[in-house]
Amino acid sequence: MKSLTGQDLEDLIRGCAILGTGGGGSPQEGLRALREELENGYEFKLISLDETPDDAMLASPYMCGSVNPEDSNEGKPTSKGIECLWAFEALEEYLGQNFYAAIPTEIGGGNTAVAMVAAARRGIPIVDADPAGRSVPELQHTTFYTRDIPIGPLAVATAMKDTLIITNVADDGRAEAIVRAIAVASNNSAGVADHPITGQRLKSAIVAGSVSRALAIGKAVREARSIGEDPVNAALVAGQGYFLFAGKVNKATWKIEEGFTIGELDVSGSSDYSSHNYRIWYKNEHIISWLDGKTDVTVPDLICVLDPRTGEAITNPNCKQGMDVAVIGYSSPEIWRTRSGLEAFGPGHFGYDIPYQPLEQNNRLNKQDGVR
Repeated sequence: MKSLTGQDLEDLIRGCAILGTGGGGSPQEGLRALREELENGYEFKLISLDETPDDAMLASPYMCGSVNPEDSNEGKPTSKGIECLWAFEALEEYLGQNFYAAIPTEIGGGNTAVAMVAAARRGIPIVDADPAGRSVPELQHTTFYTRDIPIGPLAVATAMKDTLIITNVADDGRAEAIVRAIAVASNNSAGVADHPITGQRLKSAIVAGSVSRALAIGKAVREARSIGEDPVNAALVAGQGYFLFAGKVNKATWKIEEGFTIGELDVSGSSDYSSHNYRIWYKNEHIISWLDGKTDVTVPDLICVLDPRTGEAITNPNCKQGMDVAVIGYSSPEIWRTRSGLEAFGPGHFGYDIPYQPLEQNNRLNKQDGVR
């Protein structure tokens, strides 16, 4: 078990935001919430899968909804963590037992943070793993789904202090529809706790070491900046990534639709990419990209948009016209590349009749200088 310091938390959220592929919640609010909890005496502890007892019961607390920066309330940065906690506690009460640890539902600057807040408030650790290895837009986009692990029973809580227990649900897609509707009716935000699971079953159905990976990427970016080295290249090296594109955003459009942030980025190339164009479509997270009109990268692989000066992630829909950006990619965990994984979280799920091709088949890896 590892106790996380303030510096660890900063590095972790930076890395989570990068692996969040444009989504995963606000890293600024996530880090602010963690710092407040730390100042109030709460501890953040991280345990490996190996340290998790087989008979222990765990669950995932997280937020469901979409982010409209024009409606953000800077005066209440920690409210989302409270909704998560309410849902987590409600599920404990329904099951009649306390959870041994919390499982981040994804790697993202906001949703990983709220899982940590819920765990800290309950005095329990979080597991160094998650069922995505990145951020994802829908509830059924989990490796739990590919392993036929039920999402329910699950709990939902809103800022209005509504608390609901869903004892039975047809499947994860139906859970997505129900919870999303609650979020839409609650200012596009609801706290959720789901997938109650034993440690034994968890170990074969999750992406191990994903929290540590995010921490390592965030630390590498910070250290590179401190000595004047390229922070984007540091993110590439630390996460074994691929440099996809560099340029300036010439168009950025988005809208809130059925509880999701749907948008598109159009980037004109600069430097070595000056005669090229890059386009990204997102549904909360980056889903698919095109280089000069030809498909380049699709889910489940990761498409990450960074500030080339700082190496910090630019989350959706905060990527705006005129911004300089660096686009990098990471290969998805192998579990997503199985038949069931691609059925759940491949381009076809989002309506694109495009065969999935692994990121590394289309891109040349050079982790030392970041050149494609």
